[in-house]
Amino acid sequence: MGKYNTEWTKEKYERFIKEGRGLGEGESYKPWLTIQDFPSMGRATRIMGWKTKRIHHFFSDLQLKYFYLLEWEESVVDIREHYPLLDFDEVIEDKMDLRLDKFIDRKTKVPYVLSTTFLITLFKPGNKVEFVARSIKIASDLQKKITIERLEAERRYWSAKGIDWGIVTNKDINTVMSKNVEWLHSTMNTESYNGIKEEQLDELAEGLLYRLKSSESVRKIIRKYEKDYCLDAGTGILLFKYLLLKRKIFINMNEPIKFNIPGQSLWLP
Repeated sequence: MGKYNTEWTKEKYERFIKEGRGLGEGESYKPWLTIQDFPSMGRATRIMGWKTKRIHHFFSDLQLKYFYLLEWEESVVDIREHYPLLDFDEVIEDKMDLRLDKFIDRKTKVPYVLSTTFLITLFKPGNKVEFVARSIKIASDLQKKITIERLEAERRYWSAKGIDWGIVTNKDINTVMSKNVEWLHSTMNTESYNGIKEEQLDELAEGLLYRLKSSESVRKIIRKYEKDYCLDAGTGILLFKYLLLKRKIFINMNEPIKFNIPGQSLWLP
């Protein structure tokens, strides 16, 4: 297997700019960094976004876990990963005490473009749109001087922009909720569910929703429903996921999803 070409050159910078990286919103956004560009720390992942309808690139499980939390949050309407601070020099006037010389390719002497892990768009009550920036770091890395210096540069940039910025570590991420959303995520990104069109899926899901008012366990209700309607095994679980995604049933996403609970214990709005 060939090695990654990790050298940062002027030609590579110009290519990224020409490709429109760091520009656009929603489906048209192009992240500054992709998993094809650099080696990752941990598991590199490409995943289709539910909200953005585009492929997202992550360099670690930690980034991916936070992404799942953003996908589930209803106020989040856009997620831009690896957002470049292309206008850093113009935005930050006082850079004398920032050790930006540390963020230069040792071989080519070309400065790296700083980026923030996530720029998030929120839709707030009153039709208000807000932006927040979040840097994802392993907690132990916050003991490293170079990490602190980089984060300080990011903090000053977003502060000058008037945008809320913060650090998210592995200690801040709700792993159980993230795993629950991961379990649901494949269902979010398709228009055909195991050969069932969405129109038919709505009807079948409404039928399961009615039965979930029973005191029987969710597992038993699902099995009976599949049998009564001659549905393939697993279709009931798909319908259950669909109802969760459509927020027609509610469970505590902070706890592992269980199927031995009574159907009527689900909050039916």
